[in-house]
Amino acid sequence: METGLYVSLSSQVARLARLNTIAENIANSQTVGFRAGQVKFEEVVEDVSGTETSFSSKGVEYLDVKPGGLEQTDNPLDFAVRGNAWFGIQTPAGTAVTRDGRFTMSENGDLVTLSGLPVLDPGGAPITLDPAGGVPELDDNGILRQNGRLVAGIGLFSFTPPPDFQRFGDSGILVGGEPDPIVDNSDVGIVQGRVELSNVDPLNEMTQLIMVQRSFEEAASLMETSEDSMKQLIRAFSAS
Repeated sequence: METGLYVSLSSQVARLARLNTIAENIANSQTVGFRAGQVKFEEVVEDVSGTETSFSSKGVEYLDVKPGGLEQTDNPLDFAVRGNAWFGIQTPAGTAVTRDGRFTMSENGDLVTLSGLPVLDPGGAPITLDPAGGVPELDDNGILRQNGRLVAGIGLFSFTPPPDFQRFGDSGILVGGEPDPIVDNSDVGIVQGRVELSNVDPLNEMTQLIMVQRSFEEAASLMETSEDSMKQLIRAFSAS
């Protein structure tokens, strides 16, 4: 009887983790550069009273690497990554990577995110433009020029988020070190005047939410039934 309760409880814990991930995905379905989270579950087999019993793991979150669609903005300080790469930004918690390329220029010419965080060049250093140099233009190699003069290069970095990665802000992922710059890779690049939208499919997430909620309720009902059966058994033994 107790084993049944533990199995049901492990199932509920797993479903709760998935519910939290789905809720976060839905909340960020309109967040530029957001990558949806998914949860991978594994069967855990343990020896309980001489019998092998299957439990559900609590799950490990991972990122959906599918890119989001591109939206044209015609803003020269909006950028989108093409291919499997990330922008690098400097944060108080360390270096983070992001697919959100909505940048702006400070009064001093620093290229920063909308929240004021420095954008990094391929060497991991903050990018500084000429505040009086006019509109920056991006070439095919990620180089920024102002009035035809080379002023900086936007860094693209290779990074595979580990299991149970840590998000930063709306669409950033903390690296936990220094990401590897991408050099001479024709499969990746930067597009100017566009931004990458969230890769969340709201309709699919809502469908998943309904299914997981129903499954959660079924597991709760099974726990209640098992608990009632145990109480009846205890009363029967007490009365005998």
